[in-house]
Amino acid sequence: MMDIIKTAGHNGAFLAPLAGISDLPFRLIARSLGCSLAYTEMISANGLIRKTAKTYEYLKTCADDRPLGAQIFGADPEIMAEAARIVADHGVDLIDINMGCPVRKVIKAGAGAILMKDPDRIARIVDAVKRAVKIPVTVKIRSGWTRGSINAVEIARIVEDCGADAITVHARTADQGYSGHADWRIIAGVKKALKIQVIGNGDIRQPQDAVRMLQETSCDAVMVGRGSLGNPWIFKGISQALGGQTVNYLPELNQRLKMIENHWKMEVEFLGGKLAGKNFRKQILWYTKGLDNSHRFRELAGKLKDEDGILNELHEYFRLLNEDTK
Repeated sequence: MMDIIKTAGHNGAFLAPLAGISDLPFRLIARSLGCSLAYTEMISANGLIRKTAKTYEYLKTCADDRPLGAQIFGADPEIMAEAARIVADHGVDLIDINMGCPVRKVIKAGAGAILMKDPDRIARIVDAVKRAVKIPVTVKIRSGWTRGSINAVEIARIVEDCGADAITVHARTADQGYSGHADWRIIAGVKKALKIQVIGNGDIRQPQDAVRMLQETSCDAVMVGRGSLGNPWIFKGISQALGGQTVNYLPELNQRLKMIENHWKMEVEFLGGKLAGKNFRKQILWYTKGLDNSHRFRELAGKLKDEDGILNELHEYFRLLNEDTK
């Protein structure tokens, strides 16, 4: 069953489950540029059981959104098992269990990365979910809870013993959050200790980083998270690098503007104009980060409340950029 991971790993990088970001439009954009496997945003098991409407929005997909992994989080094995059944009934290709999220709200609920401190609970959750569904089950972990308690290999062995089909290792500890550097040696250690497939995650910011992670850790696939923010083209570059091609992935200015407009249109169709306008503001800031003289535009776009006003400023900004390149 885990030919999904093996095949996708050979074809390109995976898109991580990113809260508030990796919705259906973003996943489709990433796939169009070479992403070989994508995950839903992190979904609350309790929300699924309670049939919270917003929670079910995360499961929206389409025929082009394949293969698709759905990531769930929670602390109760029975609730996680029931949530997994619900997700499986929606036709996803695999279920991923989050044991790496460092966000305080998730941690306070006993879920996410705090599970790294509770190996027995991890075993019960993985076993319960695995028994509940027939599709593949994967787990995402951190290096450990703190830099003084690195236990990724121990947890990974438990996950494997409980029947998980693959594991993703984000090579930072929970107390690092998303700061500092990912220690890829942790990924290498997990890969060496396990027979199941291992997906590496952390500090993939350029296509060459993906190649280097594969070489240094021997992991089976790489997952890109924050490196794709404002830069979905990274998946194209990684596909080129893995295929031994010349890496030439960065877009021209007009291509970048067209992507922003297309992404915006897709978000409006998916969420409706009002909510899309609220959510897409951060995407525009990411798409323009690092461009020449972007400070003024980004500062202005962050203050404007009118979506038409933001788009007008965006077009004016790119007009000036194009003039400067002539």
